[in-house]
Amino acid sequence: MTNTTAAPVRGLREFHDLDRLIALMTGAEKHAPAAHSTLDALWVLYDKVLRVTPDTVDDPGRDRFLLSKGHGPMAYYAVLAAHGFFGEELLPGFGAYDSPLGHHPDRLLVPGAEIGSGSLGHGLPLAVGTVLGLRAQGLTDPRVWVLIGDAELDEGSNHEAIAHAGPAGLEQLHALVIDNASATHGWPGGIASRFASAGWAAVTVDGRDHEALYTAFTTPHPGKPLAVVARVEPKS
Repeated sequence: MTNTTAAPVRGLREFHDLDRLIALMTGAEKHAPAAHSTLDALWVLYDKVLRVTPDTVDDPGRDRFLLSKGHGPMAYYAVLAAHGFFGEELLPGFGAYDSPLGHHPDRLLVPGAEIGSGSLGHGLPLAVGTVLGLRAQGLTDPRVWVLIGDAELDEGSNHEAIAHAGPAGLEQLHALVIDNASATHGWPGGIASRFASAGWAAVTVDGRDHEALYTAFTTPHPGKPLAVVARVEPKS
């Protein structure tokens, strides 16, 4: 088995190159605000945290990343291309009939994608199921990350997943919530309080501060799932 516990390959590209990669993707359905809200968090995850590379996408011991916020995948595609999961020559075809890079990611077409996504509220329940499936196979080292939007927390399926994961002690589970003030409903004390009240470790950070994001992503949380709420500018 390939050693997926080693640090990922770094330095293939720089963060500032992502704007150029995103600019290669054209079309009327770009959902640009949804994409740009995730850009910094995705970069830090893939560049410094996730134990998965283009060579280990099928390794049972890899970390899993699930993009629940799949209706704005351009930042995701740019980060995957920057880290060598596929060539940037695919980016200009984004959304075209014969392109693997659809308006919603398809796990059967996009190298490195773990799920097909885009319908709000699916990613966190799938992440919970992924952790339970890994446990059933005796795989307790792989970490499961899921990126969700704050508006997805309006969906009841997410609240069921939150309520189960805390008491179940799903330490392998990590939820990254991008908070761009899109949610219809709020919680006293903020989004992190919703997770904390269900037995999660939860932190809130500036979603544009790479050092703060890395510190939050690597926060010890023994016996608990971790939720990181990354605040970015409100959606305009």
